[in-house]
Amino acid sequence: MNFDFPTILVAATFITGLIWAMDAVLWAPKRKQAAAALGSGGGADGETLAATMKEPTIVEYAKSFFPVILAVLLLRSFLVEPFRIPSGSMMPTLLVGDFILVNKYDYGIRLPVLNRKVFPIGKPQRGDVVVFRFPKDPSVDYIKRVVGVPGDHVVYKNKTVFINGEKMAQEPEGSYIGTGSGLSSSGADLRIEHLGDVNHSILVQPHIRGVDADVIVPEGHYFVMGDNRDNSNDSRYWGFVPDENLVGKAFMIWMNWDTAAGGVGWERIGDSID
Repeated sequence: MNFDFPTILVAATFITGLIWAMDAVLWAPKRKQAAAALGSGGGADGETLAATMKEPTIVEYAKSFFPVILAVLLLRSFLVEPFRIPSGSMMPTLLVGDFILVNKYDYGIRLPVLNRKVFPIGKPQRGDVVVFRFPKDPSVDYIKRVVGVPGDHVVYKNKTVFINGEKMAQEPEGSYIGTGSGLSSSGADLRIEHLGDVNHSILVQPHIRGVDADVIVPEGHYFVMGDNRDNSNDSRYWGFVPDENLVGKAFMIWMNWDTAAGGVGWERIGDSID
């Protein structure tokens, strides 16, 4: 069962805000009237008046939690959202156990839960590392790199990307040495791929037959691939990412925790994502 945190946040914000509003409009005036009546009678002491004016516990909790929940909702929905990397499909750029921050406004302001764009700002560019709702199961978030934008003719063959007939050059960087949960990828070829203006690292397994692709990216869609090219479930298998499935652009690693590597990876904290 997937944990629908955005829906829970919206519901909690609505409920706590509603309780606060109902108290302000209905219950608080009645408490004041009751206290005024007691005071005018002259028979009520301070303790009795205080008890009469005391807010119900549910109202106290609602007034305490509403601003906090609302701030988290706004921050998470429109500015930045944290995610955790669960697999090695984006190695060596992102490792298992990386906790990343995702910019939620670069690709347009979207309503929480409904995921409807209400204010367009920008569009993904080739080389962007993006988080999106998996087209086959929108309740699951994926992270990949944008390789093709609308209108691109993307070909992937012989471990190499071609965009509109132009080969995306690669430079060998030796063999990859993995650690922790990424130990199984040790020995793969580490290469620097020049994807337009973006230079980033990829892993390829020369002796594994790769999955090729030859597609034209339709309008409003994106072709994405993992940097761990022979260990990534991406657009080569299930197609394009619609614009409405975009969540945001990954930009920073704020924590790394991999028990297989001994816990916190201090050296990765604060790294930017290129």
